[in-house]
This record gives sequence, structure tokens and C-alpha cells, in this order.
Amino acid sequence: MPNAERRKRLRIMRKPAADEYPIHDLIRERWSPRAFDDRPVERSVILSLFEAARWAPSSGNEQPWRFMVAERHVDQAAFDRLIGALNDSNQIWARFAPVVGFSVASMNWQRTGKPNRHAWHDVGLAMSMLLVEATSRGLFVHQMAGYDAQKAREACGIPDGFEPVAAFVIGYPGPIERLDERNRTREVEPRTRRPVSESAFQGRWGASLGPESR
Repeated sequence: MPNAERRKRLRIMRKPAADEYPIHDLIRERWSPRAFDDRPVERSVILSLFEAARWAPSSGNEQPWRFMVAERHVDQAAFDRLIGALNDSNQIWARFAPVVGFSVASMNWQRTGKPNRHAWHDVGLAMSMLLVEATSRGLFVHQMAGYDAQKAREACGIPDGFEPVAAFVIGYPGPIERLDERNRTREVEPRTRRPVSESAFQGRWGASLGPESR
């Protein structure tokens, strides 16, 4: 079925960012839906997503990221195990996605054994690269802080020295009709962000990095 017809039939949402300044379409179109289609994501595509993550910037080339992944159509038991680590409010909608996973951080430098204070930052960078690659392929990723860290550790067999960072699901956009009323409402709410002037400062905290005056 052509994409336009599929969107019309399934009421698939687009929520492009209302950017203040010009940004790339892949960044503008990325968002975190809760409505996912049932169809599997091809393994070759999944591997390309993690290939993108592999080339993220990394302090000292430490590459502290690890990813635990389960595909519903490949291993239902593993999928259910990882989904079971999510909060109940996330399980309601995330169980429809074809891929679930956890990002994991190696907490110590391999060469010294000392704590790596940049580990979670670098894991976030790797996920950002994955998000851009996913968006370029018509896929969406929804990351979640709502999970039980101990359950995630047990479900994934995460060893000591590593910490789960965030849960995520990957899939193609699906019909909002399958969501409960609360999540349908959240799905159609406009995306918001505070303005750049409140986040980027010029030289000193609170000094807005505004448009050039000259």
C-alpha cells in the first residue's frame, strides 16, 4: 500500500518541530510517538541503525554504549521479558512496537578502571545518531525513563560495571486508534520546547545567545 494511502487509512501522525531557526528535515520530523504498526522491522535495517550508533562521537574512543534488543516476531519470550521491565503506563502502548531495547553504559574506563563521568553522555550521543538514521528510513524511536532498573538488569543479564540508561522501542508509525484515550490525547498534543534564548548563553550564564545585532 502506498505511504500516502496508509497514512490516510491509519491516521498516522506527523508532528514536525516548530523551529525558530532553520534545521535539517530529519531533525524537524523526528518525534516520539506511542502508536506503532505491527509489521516487523527488517533485520538489515535494525543493523543499520546500530551501525549509525557505532559511529557516534566518543570521549577517548571509549564507546561506552551497549544495546540490548528484542524483536517480537523473532523471540516473543525475550520481547515480553524486556517489556516487563517497563512501567505499567509504558507497557500499555510499547507492547505494540516490534522492537524493544535498553541502552546501557559501561561506567568505567577500560584502560584505567576509573569511573567514566562521560559515559551516559556518550550513550546519549549514540542514541541520537540512531534516531537520525531511523528517521531517514521512515522509522520512529520512543525512548523511556519509565522502567525498573533492577528488572531491566535481570531481564537483560546486564553485568556489574554496566548500568541501564533508557528503554526504547523502534517501529513504523501506526494507528492512533489502538491507543487508550489518555495516550490518544497525548499523541495529538503539539510538541513544545523552550526557546533557544533560554538554553544557549553567550559567555556568561543567563546572557542569551540571541540573533546577531549587527
